[in-house]
This record gives sequence, structure tokens and C-alpha cells, in this order.
Amino acid sequence: MNNIHFTHKQHAHCESGVTSNLLGYKGLKISEPLAFGIGSGIFFGHLPFLKIGGTPGTTFRTWPGAIFKRVTAALNIRVHTEKFKSPEKAMQALDAALEKGYPVGMLSSVYYLPYLPEAFRFHFNAHNLVIYGKENGHYLVSDPVMEHATTISAEDLAKARFAKGTPEPNGFMYYIEELSKEPDIKTAIEKGIKKTAWYMLSPPVPWFGNNGIYTLAKKLREYPKKLTPRQASLYLGNIIRMQEEIGTGGAGFRYLYAAFLQEAGELLKREELQEFSRELTAIGDQWRNFAYSAARIMKARQTDVISYDQLSDLLINCADKEKDFFKRIRKLNWLA
Repeated sequence: MNNIHFTHKQHAHCESGVTSNLLGYKGLKISEPLAFGIGSGIFFGHLPFLKIGGTPGTTFRTWPGAIFKRVTAALNIRVHTEKFKSPEKAMQALDAALEKGYPVGMLSSVYYLPYLPEAFRFHFNAHNLVIYGKENGHYLVSDPVMEHATTISAEDLAKARFAKGTPEPNGFMYYIEELSKEPDIKTAIEKGIKKTAWYMLSPPVPWFGNNGIYTLAKKLREYPKKLTPRQASLYLGNIIRMQEEIGTGGAGFRYLYAAFLQEAGELLKREELQEFSRELTAIGDQWRNFAYSAARIMKARQTDVISYDQLSDLLINCADKEKDFFKRIRKLNWLA
């Protein structure tokens, strides 16, 4: 099998990190914040009717695969993506891609990745990583949340690629075939900002974007009345985990998107983006305060504990500020 000289770099979030690393392998240096922002990675969704692990689904990011797809489309990059019906075909396709010299990104379940610390291994099926080689029956892994590259057995990788649950990875894999000769990064940044504001403000349903934050705030008020203390604790625990652990970078990607706005401001020479970056960082701090207060309730601390109504008010404050934030950023008249 071909020896791929892939450079592993640790990042804050899996898919934006994988996207940055795959582009870097092809010679296009795009930072993780730029990948996250161009790919409109920041989002929100709360689906009380969809239970994942027994708790309502909450997400602080766009759907799996969207960041890579949007970034490569915006930069006119030719890619290959594929899903499979069986582990056997998926692993054969992976080997064939590696043989051709392509490092391969893919979806996986963190539960079946033995190199991860046990505390992080739970049933989450939207984790991205890169496979860049194979030695002695084990695959070489560049997982952007890990400090160093590692390895995984073929058996464990197949399990991770075909884990059951929502969403099912179905062996999904992707790689870059050819770069555009002249990728227009500045236009991609402008369109990414505009698209992000649209996704946060425009969904006409109560579960997604800014509306979804208000929906979750409303549901929080109902927890003491409709749930047992144990259920309420589990529900809060999942929100915190999706915000501060799966929402890597802290505060549900607000800090990562703020870093994107800062870098975008420098590249585009737009001082207003620097100010938006500082503003979103402050909003991220309020999200973190929400997570701290939710954790205090969840763990039934005896001091510094607020009520569910007060917790809901904290979330409404975040929603109000973000609604105003994205309305103002969408009105920038120079956006592509």
C-alpha cells in the first residue's frame, strides 16, 4: 500500500479539523476557523421529539458532512464521497483509495474508537477522522481531537463506521481528488458569513436556528413539572455535553466562529468583523455561564444553584443577543 506522507494536526473540532488537514495535504493552507466559517458550521437545533440515548436531540453545529461539502464547493474543489451497504464493501473502498494515495475522511462512532479515553466513548455517530495508511493490519489514524496520530484495527474501524443509532454513518467516506487552480477564499468567506446568518435566522420552524434556542428555553421551564429529577438531570447533562464537549471549542462553537470572524476581518481588511468577533466571544461567555448553572442544577449542588425558570432566562438572553447579532451581520452591504 502507498505510503501517504500525511501531516497530523490537532484541532478543536473534528469535521472542521479534518477539512483543514485534508486541504493542507493538498497544499491549500486553510485554518480550522476558516474551514468552520466558510462551511457555516455554527448552527442550533433542539428536537424534543427525537430521542438520542433517551434524551432529546440538541445540536450546536450543522449536520454531519456539511462543513466539508460546503467548503469544497465554495472553493470549487473536486471531491469523492460515498456511502455503503456493507462493512466489507466500505473497507475495500477505503483500501482502494489509500492505494491511490488519497487520505480518507470518514464518519464514525466514538464508542468504537478504542484509542479515545473511556470518558469520551459514548454512542455519538457523527465523529470525523482521517485514515491515511495501513500497516500490519492496522489503519493509521489522524483524529483531529487527539494530540498525536494513532492506529486502529480493521475490526474496530469497521464497527465504528457501521454503528447503529441516529445518525447511522453507513460507512460514509470522502476525500479530495483535485484542487481548483485559483480558489477564491475571500469570496468564499463572504458567502459563508451570509449563509450562516441565513441558517441561524431563517428556518420557519421552532426547532432550528435562533428559534430552536427559544424552544429549548421554553422546554427548560417545563422540566420540573413534566420530568422526574433523574430525567431532568439526564436531559441537562446531554445539553451540556453537546455544548461543551461535542460543541468543541466551548460554548457551542461560539468561540470557534468568533476566531473565524477575527481571521476573516484580517484577510478582508474589515474592522467591523473584528468587532463582531469580540461580541460573539462575549455571547459565548454567556453560553458558558448557562452551562455552568445547568451543571450546578444537574449535580444538585447546595450553593450557587438557580431555578429552572432562571436557567431558562439565561438561555433567552443568549437567544436575544444572537438574534440581534446575526441580524446586524446579515445587513453588511459588502457581503457577496
